[in-house]
Amino acid sequence: MKIFLLMFLSIYGGMHVLVFWGFHPLLKGHPALPTLTWIWMAGMIATPLLVRFSERAGLETFARGLAWIGYSWMGLIFLAFSLFVLIGLWELLFRLTIWLLPQLPNLSLHGAVTAAVVLFVVTAASFYGLYEATNLQIERIKIASPKLPPGTPPIRIAQISDLHLGLIHRDEALAPIVNQLQGLQPDLLVATGDIVDAQINHLNDLVDLWKRIDPPLGMYAVTGNHEYYAGLEQSLDFLHRSGFQVLRNHSIKVGKWLNVVGVDDPARGIPDEERALGEPSERFTLLLKHRPEFLEASTGQFDLQLSGHGHGGQIFPFNLLTMIKYPMLDGLYTLTANQYLYTSRGTGTWGPPMRIFSPPEITLFEIVPESL
Repeated sequence: MKIFLLMFLSIYGGMHVLVFWGFHPLLKGHPALPTLTWIWMAGMIATPLLVRFSERAGLETFARGLAWIGYSWMGLIFLAFSLFVLIGLWELLFRLTIWLLPQLPNLSLHGAVTAAVVLFVVTAASFYGLYEATNLQIERIKIASPKLPPGTPPIRIAQISDLHLGLIHRDEALAPIVNQLQGLQPDLLVATGDIVDAQINHLNDLVDLWKRIDPPLGMYAVTGNHEYYAGLEQSLDFLHRSGFQVLRNHSIKVGKWLNVVGVDDPARGIPDEERALGEPSERFTLLLKHRPEFLEASTGQFDLQLSGHGHGGQIFPFNLLTMIKYPMLDGLYTLTANQYLYTSRGTGTWGPPMRIFSPPEITLFEIVPESL
């Protein structure tokens, strides 16, 4: 834990140093602004830790208000940092070039005008990001399978993922999601991890919201890394009381044509995908797995893997970094003939309550016979 805290403070603090460097030309003309800015930044760097301490101390209202401020600021800093990285690289290149070729004109971008433009862009993008995080999309995917006999009615499967219900996301976030699910009327609802976030003893009121959904083939979930961070036992208890059956390295036959398999997230669990899948099934096999990673040993063992975890990058341009770790970050991917992986962008947010070019989604799959 100490190593994690040191890494977090070093990285997050370093981001603030670069952002302060970028905005300094706007601040230096005022005798107090640079100092006041550093005081504010120091407080914001410490805010994520203060949120957790306050939450554990039972100061829920205070912790929630602090979370909204601190994590919204985090999104703004991420955006400013990404722009100032580019400007900083340009400055390094310019200074190296001017050292080699002194006769070149001054092409420096580090100045008050650039800082003002960045401030405007970042502020506008942050407000847009707050809006986009609430702009829930319904993604519709149709998959034809030879495992369904001709004439079989479509099997409608709704996927949610990465809601991160906790301090920031409560009933006001969950209610519109439940309303959408009620309108979609899926046969089956699956949740692919990170449904909860941090301490969840204040989420009891959400159980009744979940119970408004009653798909005929049931509700199934798997653990994500945040179920472990929040405390596995209380996370499982919340999911069970909400109506989900949590599949932990386990498979279950659902209805006449489906086989649903769920594996634990490796955060602190022990995933056992091969054992959970077992022998290839004549039923359409749905694999629920939090992280969008394909295990070669599972080739031919399932028909459709549903995953989440990466949030589609959540805030541009960080999707470019997330794609390095998870190349199958967003959407439907063909693995082999009649074998697919779908990665959800997620239905909520983690950290900053904003999204940029990665709107939240509920995914509705229609599994239909290959031959109609």
